[in-house]
Amino acid sequence: MYKLTDNLAIIQTVDYFTPIVDDPYAFGQIAVANALSDVYAMGGKPIPAMNIVCFPSKTMDISVLGEILSGGLDKLKEAEVTLVGGHSVDDLELKYGLSVTGVIHPEKVILNSGAKPGDKLILTKPLGTGIINTAIKANMADADAVAAVTEQMTMLNNKASEIMQEIGVHACTDVTGFGLLGHACEMIQSGEVGLEIDHTTLPIFPKAIEFAQMGLIPAGTYRNRDFRSAMVNFASGVPDWISDVLFDPQTSGGLIISVSDEKAQTLLTRLHDAGLIQSAIIGKVTNQSGQIMVQ
Repeated sequence: MYKLTDNLAIIQTVDYFTPIVDDPYAFGQIAVANALSDVYAMGGKPIPAMNIVCFPSKTMDISVLGEILSGGLDKLKEAEVTLVGGHSVDDLELKYGLSVTGVIHPEKVILNSGAKPGDKLILTKPLGTGIINTAIKANMADADAVAAVTEQMTMLNNKASEIMQEIGVHACTDVTGFGLLGHACEMIQSGEVGLEIDHTTLPIFPKAIEFAQMGLIPAGTYRNRDFRSAMVNFASGVPDWISDVLFDPQTSGGLIISVSDEKAQTLLTRLHDAGLIQSAIIGKVTNQSGQIMVQ
């Protein structure tokens, strides 16, 4: 974030990655939704964006790129974001994403720090995209599972962002490559507060549970767990597969919002009314400095 004036700051972000679904149009939409998410997590409004493209022109038909860019452009139109240009290179591996500029009032910025003891934690999208995407690559995911995960990954976080700004919250972060617990650890790494997560309330793709119980886990899960395991404790009786889901690297995941107990139910109701029906209260903020307990 960069403050321009007393009334205006800009948020700069960039994100791109390799395809995670076979449909190039859907991949374009997912990449855009993912790239815009950091702006939404801070409560900002994305305005212009630029494409980033790496394309293997010698081995892949150019029509594939056309479908990717078409999907991306349609998602930008939905978000009311203007595409102002971009850059492309010939590469051996296909990649697509965006650089994005958002705007916000400096006094309305929502950081991933600032959670207060007693706050409730709300998650706005289900978990398990990394696990299901791994199954897709292994040709183990059926059409229903692919459709369900694609629908969530292409969903913008704009409505959740607008609602939390209207309600007033203490902290927020989006859930992406570090998994829910990795990003939750970022929220408490200052050591002032801790978190308690109720695993029975987590929204999770049903197929992700099935695949996790089979041991079908992406490599990023192990890296995430190794990096943050010292900050996380699991109560006795919590199934082992819950750890895999909580450390599962997400693509275009939802928001974790820390909101006062008094406002939590109002925020949750507003999210449900806006169509984010899988939003759920998944835990609370505690005084256990720098520690997360999963119960």
